[in-house]
Order: sequence, then C-alpha cells, then structure tokens
Amino acid sequence: MKKETKEERIARRHRERDEQMKGTVGYQTFNVMFVMAYPFIAVFTFVMSTLLALFSGVSRAMAWVVSGGKSR
Repeated sequence: MKKETKEERIARRHRERDEQMKGTVGYQTFNVMFVMAYPFIAVFTFVMSTLLALFSGVSRAMAWVVSGGKSR
C-alpha cells in the first residue's frame, strides 16, 4: 500500500470536511434561502447598475456643460 503524501492527505481532509458540512441544517437552509432570494438579488443588482449608469451619465453631461464642451 502506497503511503499518502502530505498534499493528498490535505485534499482528503478538505473533501471529508466539505462532505460533513454539506450535511448540516445550516448549509441546507442557506442553499434553499439563496435559491429563493436569487431572483430578487438579480433584479436589485440590475436596478442599482442602471441607476449608477444613469447618474454617471448625468454627472458626465454636467461636467461637459460646466467645462464649456471641452471635457471628454
């Protein structure tokens, strides 16, 4: 039987820890809540990105007007 290297031992321990963690109630609850909340997270991100782009455009336009049309 081949002796386990340090890297293999670490990888095995990580796999075991991950398997153990996935069986917990907290992990399962988080997964369910994340899947249910994902559409809201996506819509919120889209709305905030759109608002940021809008206000950025307004700010750039104001800078262009104030500079007399010389600003990029």
